[in-house]
Amino acid sequence: MGDAARPVHEDSADAKAAPAIQTVQRAALILSAFTVSRPQLSLNEITSSLGTSKATAHRYTKALRESNLLRYDDREALYSLGPQILTLSAAARAGMPVIGIAGPYMQRLVREIDETVVLSVWDGDTAVVVRVDDNTDRIIRVSVRTGSRLSRTESAQGRVFCAFLPEEEVPGLAEDVRANAELRRELEKIRRNNISANTPSVNGVRSIAAPLFRGNTLVAAMAIVGTTASVPEGTRSPLAEALKRTAVEVSTELGREAR
Repeated sequence: MGDAARPVHEDSADAKAAPAIQTVQRAALILSAFTVSRPQLSLNEITSSLGTSKATAHRYTKALRESNLLRYDDREALYSLGPQILTLSAAARAGMPVIGIAGPYMQRLVREIDETVVLSVWDGDTAVVVRVDDNTDRIIRVSVRTGSRLSRTESAQGRVFCAFLPEEEVPGLAEDVRANAELRRELEKIRRNNISANTPSVNGVRSIAAPLFRGNTLVAAMAIVGTTASVPEGTRSPLAEALKRTAVEVSTELGREAR
């Protein structure tokens, strides 16, 4: 009888947990809708990003305002991120010093090459974007959202992590490498050259990425992201060389920071 009753208990627990999980996911979705280029959003825009009714969106924004995660401007009828976000941002940066250290180098690289530069870290199962510098002068500019989760094996940054992280830290990588000879050869090439290039055929975007190390430990990947017209193919272009040089400089400073 005890064994028969256990599934009912577990299902009940899962049922109770599901609404709480959905609440967290929806709150995160609202907060991630704000970007540097869109720092203020209307309730209609938040509702659209959330994919729910306006009443549901209003309920969530009210709760986020009470937690100081959102602010509301009565005159403009617009929401923006609240002061508590600054505290969380400071805590996140303290836990990932590579963001602050890499920042000036990324800004310099943007000025040098006039392309978007992106920083990502490993988040257990894939690469996640934690900083974007895209203040370029180009008419057509590729923008990447902070918090974006990148393909583990298809993106240039994802492949950097696959190449340099211990295999056991990348779920499913051993199986992927066994099943995909092209991926195995690409990872070996990345390890030799300290750079990865990727050109998705579906959207005309090209990215090249390089690893950032603290000592012998991979801590992040830095990438140049642009169109196939503005970023040359391969890993030997002037842009690729500028990226590799910058990655070495950041890694050197990360090593000094560690000591």
